[in-house]
Amino acid sequence: MSYFQGIDKVIDEAFQPIAEMASGIVFYSVPLMDGAGDVLIEVKLILIWLVAAALFFTFYLNFINLRYFKLAIDIVRGKFSKQSDDGQVSSFQALAASLSGTVGLGNIAGVAVAVSVGGPGAMVWMILMGLFGMSTKFAEAALGVKYRHHPDPDNPESISGGPMYYLRDAFANRNMPRLGAVFAAMFAVCCIGGAVGGGNMFQANQAYQQVVNVTGGAESFFADKGWLFGVGLSILVGVVILGGIQSIGNVASRLVPVMGAVYMLAGFTVLIIFYESIPSALTTIWDSAFSMQAGLGAFLGGILNGVQRAAFSNEAGLGSAAIVHSTAKTDNHISQGLVAMLGPFIDTVVICTMTALVITVTGVYATIPDGVDVQGVSLTSEAFGAGVSWFPYVLALTVFLFAYSTIITWSYYGEKAFTFLCGENRILRYAYKTLFCLFIIIGSSTELSSIISFTDAMILSLGIPNIVGLYMLAPELKADLKDYIAKMKGQ
Repeated sequence: MSYFQGIDKVIDEAFQPIAEMASGIVFYSVPLMDGAGDVLIEVKLILIWLVAAALFFTFYLNFINLRYFKLAIDIVRGKFSKQSDDGQVSSFQALAASLSGTVGLGNIAGVAVAVSVGGPGAMVWMILMGLFGMSTKFAEAALGVKYRHHPDPDNPESISGGPMYYLRDAFANRNMPRLGAVFAAMFAVCCIGGAVGGGNMFQANQAYQQVVNVTGGAESFFADKGWLFGVGLSILVGVVILGGIQSIGNVASRLVPVMGAVYMLAGFTVLIIFYESIPSALTTIWDSAFSMQAGLGAFLGGILNGVQRAAFSNEAGLGSAAIVHSTAKTDNHISQGLVAMLGPFIDTVVICTMTALVITVTGVYATIPDGVDVQGVSLTSEAFGAGVSWFPYVLALTVFLFAYSTIITWSYYGEKAFTFLCGENRILRYAYKTLFCLFIIIGSSTELSSIISFTDAMILSLGIPNIVGLYMLAPELKADLKDYIAKMKGQ
């Protein structure tokens, strides 16, 4: 039996009212009514908040996501890089670290739920939201670099940046320092909570469950040894995060391409096996996306499921990626913003779409009876297994790698939020990292669903102060973009 079993139920029940209150606030929904006064669907306001920002910055910046896509590719390839640029990691390493925090279980489990609940048409809306989210990601990463600091006098090369810094400075520059301090502190506190829960404990727990599933289920050696799995995972994480952002960037730049390639290769293999079903699947996806046959409520449900999956998966608007992009070696914040906007494209338009295609082409989404709770990872595993019997083992490997990469990146997000609140102190940083690794063991060993629900709410709440700051700084960002493009054309 796990050392943590027994107390987890007590903790979970004690935390339940707090989790319900937080979720009720962050995930507050409003009903959409039809002409007869019946509720068509419940719409989460946080989702509208994120979508509105994505649409605003796409139009306000004149479709930057499409117009400068090639330029972003050139920048991430290092075409304009100089070794003398200020920063700690390369543009590519910053992008890889950012992706390692977003490319995770949401791309596997969350997409499966979106397709099974909202229909295959949810994929269309997921892609569109991914494209629009590129503009928000550009804005927050560019501002993260522009307002970054070198706060540690003992380590002048160390960089700290992210929404907490540009929120604080933007309000201070407008003679509202106290309000800026409140917004920045709110972001930092929620970031720490989200890092420990959704970015750590949940990832460790789900990775452990997949290892148990593919090694015999209840008969598995690991079935009652979550603590042992957690110890091993915490050691793997600790070795990386103790080295700081350079170590995280190095690991992410190698791990993300490999795990992405393995997942995409497995997906392409399934599509090749079911190639005869691809035309009909694409027709189903298109018809499902725009069909009113099942009623307006079902149509809106498909849109919201796709949009929600994209918004929650690529984290555009939450500001988390700005923390790691702030460390990139660059002499211009706009260039790193352009690199960052590739994140939602890779995460949502490419990887999430592959998951949705595999589930749709194999038809497993249609095998779920009405009213049955959908277990996303299991559904995706079934879809991959329909192509090749041993592919669920490949999926288990990618789930582990996705979870591992998410944990190491969110450890850095939490660390930077922690040092923003408590100051740059070497002992405090190592204390934070040690506690973070201990939470991996707890997450692997327990079922603290209420704490995970609470921390998920904290992660989504990051978008509230962050987007306020983005709107405030939008005019200067647009002016900076205009100057940068003029400079590039003059070269």
